[in-house]
Amino acid sequence: METPAEKSVSFTEAIKVYADKRLWFVFLLGFSSGFPWVLIGSAMTAWLQESGLTRTAIGFFGSIFVAYTLNFLWAPLLDRFKLPLIHRIGQRKSWILLTQGIIFLSTLAIAQTDPKLGITVLSFIAFTLAIASATQDISIDAYRIEIIDQKEVEIIPAGAAMATSGWWTGYSLPGALAFWASDLDGWSWSRIYQVLAFIMLLWMLIVFLIPEPKSSREKKQREQEEDYEHKLGNHSYRDRIVAWLAVTVFEPFREFFTRNGTKIALAILCFIFLFKIGEAFLGRMSIVFYKEIGFTNTDIGTYSKLIGWWVTIIFSIVGGILNTRFGIMRGLLIGGIAMASSNLMFALIATVGPDKNLFLATIIVDGFTSAFATVTFVAFISSLTSRTYTATQYALMASLGNFGRTLISASSGAVVDYLQGNWTLFFILTAMMVIPSLLLLVWIGHKFHLSFTSQGN
Repeated sequence: METPAEKSVSFTEAIKVYADKRLWFVFLLGFSSGFPWVLIGSAMTAWLQESGLTRTAIGFFGSIFVAYTLNFLWAPLLDRFKLPLIHRIGQRKSWILLTQGIIFLSTLAIAQTDPKLGITVLSFIAFTLAIASATQDISIDAYRIEIIDQKEVEIIPAGAAMATSGWWTGYSLPGALAFWASDLDGWSWSRIYQVLAFIMLLWMLIVFLIPEPKSSREKKQREQEEDYEHKLGNHSYRDRIVAWLAVTVFEPFREFFTRNGTKIALAILCFIFLFKIGEAFLGRMSIVFYKEIGFTNTDIGTYSKLIGWWVTIIFSIVGGILNTRFGIMRGLLIGGIAMASSNLMFALIATVGPDKNLFLATIIVDGFTSAFATVTFVAFISSLTSRTYTATQYALMASLGNFGRTLISASSGAVVDYLQGNWTLFFILTAMMVIPSLLLLVWIGHKFHLSFTSQGN
């Protein structure tokens, strides 16, 4: 199931790839990408649960993550529109810096709220933060793809691995600190959010230290604009606007379907949509499950966040090496099966109870399978992205994957309530959710080489 875009390399060569300093820039930006999921994800879930919200309410609060499913709508602007003044530091860096500033201010605002006094204001602020975070992801993903030349196919999985490691570091390490602090005397969630805001401010400074990726994107987009203007005829001001809009909004989608073929392109998008729904259902309710089953915030911080962080980093790197060595397509199939199987260990915890040894084993297995599946998934859609429309095309595919992880998984709490708190059955159902995507992958696997024979520029 390898594609012609892939090539086999030795394990030694696959390991040496990580000496490339560009991958460490990707890691740092990955941290910034994962960090907001602490602010409106795990930490927020714990705060809402302790404030007395129901499982259903907590689940539907997750609807704010719909921003991650819709970010492809404004992604074309990040490919084309230059921000006043700060665009001088680079197209990708300027958008990252702007969105980080909004995340910083939103986090400070959350620190001034109290879920017990009303969820409306908090939801609005959290949704603003989610939009900024989803927009930041567009620029960070585009940065990661553009800083690695498309011909360096052996580095693409390593880039995905470092992005995944960075994301989980940004999600797990600050998350662990937040959960530990919440069990200390005198540390309210409001105070914790003030500290988390400072971390975001620190990461804004890091953006200035990394280089902007070199790209011929603007030149090629301008050539396409001129081609549209020529076809329109009189080169008027209106024609220039129409040409700009065509290249900005229409051309990224036309290029994707033309390059891959309509049938295969639709199959790819369906697979992306289905692949991680089960994992998202589990993730949305994991904190609620841990607390209901009897684990403390300190337990969650230590096992789920800190240990889970190290496990994910290690296995993300391992996953990158294996995918570099054996190919992305084969890794997708293995990763999907392993990801579904690991969900059954949560069902075992639900049956046994708050056993810390079992919790540790589950976190290790889940960290491995999740990291491996995520690395292959990110590498897969990165390989399908044109360098001329990096932000738009990657955002389109990533948003489809996020749709299942966010909007659909918002009903996860309602599902648990419908099952009358039967966590064992809930986790079995999440394991079964990956089956449709694996069947689709097997069906289209033999045809994938058609969509890789001519990569976009």
